[in-house]
Amino acid sequence: MATVDDLQFEEFGDAATSLATNPDVTTISIEDPGETPKHHPGPPRSPGREEDDELLGNDDSDKTELLAGQKKSSPFWTFEYYQTFFDVDTHQVFDRIKGSLLPIPGKNFVRLYIRSNPDLYGPFWICATLVFAIAISGNLSNFLIHLGEKTYHYVPEFRKVSIAATIIYAYAWLVPLSLWGFLMWRNSKVMNIVSYSFLEIVCVYGYSLFIYIPTAILWIIPQKAVRWILVMIALGISGSVLAMTFWPAVREDNRRIALATIVTIVLLHMFLSVGCLAYFFDAPEMDHLPTTIATPNQTVAAAKSS
Repeated sequence: MATVDDLQFEEFGDAATSLATNPDVTTISIEDPGETPKHHPGPPRSPGREEDDELLGNDDSDKTELLAGQKKSSPFWTFEYYQTFFDVDTHQVFDRIKGSLLPIPGKNFVRLYIRSNPDLYGPFWICATLVFAIAISGNLSNFLIHLGEKTYHYVPEFRKVSIAATIIYAYAWLVPLSLWGFLMWRNSKVMNIVSYSFLEIVCVYGYSLFIYIPTAILWIIPQKAVRWILVMIALGISGSVLAMTFWPAVREDNRRIALATIVTIVLLHMFLSVGCLAYFFDAPEMDHLPTTIATPNQTVAAAKSS
């Protein structure tokens, strides 16, 4: 039977001393909960690839954010499926509008503003506001140009609303769809290309059109020089947003294809702005010309004089 001395507690030294005296002893190491676990360093990454991941929003932080915020998607025929596209607050919309007006070189618009929560609320209402701004400003510009002419009779052109809506919404949806398809096709050819989603591309194009709302209002000024200066400023701001956003997505592709893609994006944007200015504001209006009906006496007099 064990004596009292055998049941006494003994103090043990540190693990190193115990292992030195008894090599066969098994030790268990319990880490302090306050200590952070040490991570083993991964394989080194090239600086160019890190820059691409940062611009494209393809790093581990973005993956963690996306996985953390991932929700169970509803079927596309339900209202809840489309409700998620409009789940955005006013603060986010204002930040994205501000980002489209103040492009920062070296900063990706999708990564900074769009990727966390792509939406259709901002692009839809921006396009709707732009449609009415162009149509109403075009009518007011036509009225101010011919104001004071006795032969001018003002007739509101409501057809400009439907024409502007067709042009703006077709551009805001068809061009992103074509660009998304092109990026997906090039991604199958060049594995280093990281494509944006269709919703992200629609967001970029929608918010890039915001600068044209105040520009269309200022196009009321009946001075062609002022109008062309305004359209160049708007084109420079919105075009730079598109170029800086999509250049990182195609920079790993063939050099000619990458440059041709960016040039095509900017040219299509230029055709939209210049076309709207030329059609809705600089187009000659024939409604103010008087219509005269020749009487039979005037016709006979004209025949005798000839």
